[in-house]
Amino acid sequence: MTTQPASSSPEPRAPSPDKTDVVLAFSGGLDTSFCIPWLQERGYRVHTVFADTGGVDAEERAYIEARATELGVASHQTVDGREAIWNGFVKPFVWAGEGYQGQYPLLVSDRYLIVEASLQRARELGTNVIAHGCTGMGNDQVRFDLAIKAKGGYRIIAPIREIQKEHTQTRAYEQKYLEERGFQVRSKQQQYTINENLLGVTLSGAEIDRWEAPGEGARGWCAPRAQWPADALQVRIGFEQGEAVSLDGEALPGAEILARLNRSLARYGVGRGMYTGDTTIGLKGRIVYEAPGLTALLVAHRALEEAVMSKQQNRFKPEVGRKWVELVYEGFFNDPLKTDIEAYLASSQAMVNGEVVLETQGATVQAVAVRSPHILHSKGATYAQSADWGVEEAEGFIRLFGMSSTLWAEVNTERERAGG
Repeated sequence: MTTQPASSSPEPRAPSPDKTDVVLAFSGGLDTSFCIPWLQERGYRVHTVFADTGGVDAEERAYIEARATELGVASHQTVDGREAIWNGFVKPFVWAGEGYQGQYPLLVSDRYLIVEASLQRARELGTNVIAHGCTGMGNDQVRFDLAIKAKGGYRIIAPIREIQKEHTQTRAYEQKYLEERGFQVRSKQQQYTINENLLGVTLSGAEIDRWEAPGEGARGWCAPRAQWPADALQVRIGFEQGEAVSLDGEALPGAEILARLNRSLARYGVGRGMYTGDTTIGLKGRIVYEAPGLTALLVAHRALEEAVMSKQQNRFKPEVGRKWVELVYEGFFNDPLKTDIEAYLASSQAMVNGEVVLETQGATVQAVAVRSPHILHSKGATYAQSADWGVEEAEGFIRLFGMSSTLWAEVNTERERAGG
């Protein structure tokens, strides 16, 4: 990750002997905004880090930096994490090719890159105290805590978990707490918890948590049906060893490919869904998610793999991919098994080279053309049309291939006829 200068950030204040430096992973939202005065009132000198993983524009970045200043932090850093999230998450995730529980595309996996940025800042300040705004009910607390613990002897402070020991209506309490100290809360943060990054958008809270239909406000990037363009859209993605390297013939960094896919496919409502899954701590989690670009990459990559991999590879790799996804979802981003699995996934991509044309008319996207020098196509045979083997060979193959099932039927049918 690279650090961007934050023009609105205050200069670091001189150390105070009676205060401890703490690094807070900061997003500018309700939870992390609450954490700043809460920590300050307990004697901590707060340094905020915003890891920009590609989900916000310049206006939102400026707001986050201004919000940190307004709340009185000792220093603030904005860190560019787009390349890190591409290399550290998107590449192996697309190789794995699986969503969590067959659906969810792990959109909050930027948490691990946020931890890395926060720990780097802690090392610069010479402190071992890290804070985050996770609740005591969700998965993010597991991801943050385990990722931090895997990096050494850091002390973790989680203010939202602390107040949940005494307050049941946590978000209402946070809002009142800030307002009593003169800090306003943006209207969209009063109703939904919104997470946005290069990977996509997730929304929870309000009617979503009540198992009701999402309201009009529960929408991120994806246009509603009435706003979809009338004409179909086609995009062409080029892959080298399983990694997307070009879009419509133009070589681009991976993060830029994903950002452009997000913009173009969101106009067609691609990648939006409702997800209910089993969280790490045992609760049912329900969210609205939008992942236009990741959805496109997964569809294109799978179409290419299906054409160039052997039958046994295509059968086996999803099992490995699901395990990789489970590890990342549950917080084991630094577990050695994840590293082992990624070595296999990387090896499996040796021949995953070529281009895939995707098309959408809205909501879904399909791979309509695949081009690769590695397609496993027999020159002398076409499925269900022509073959370079004889009828006798086909019949012999079928006889041997089904031998076990045929014998079972013959033996047991004879026993039934014989009365036992």
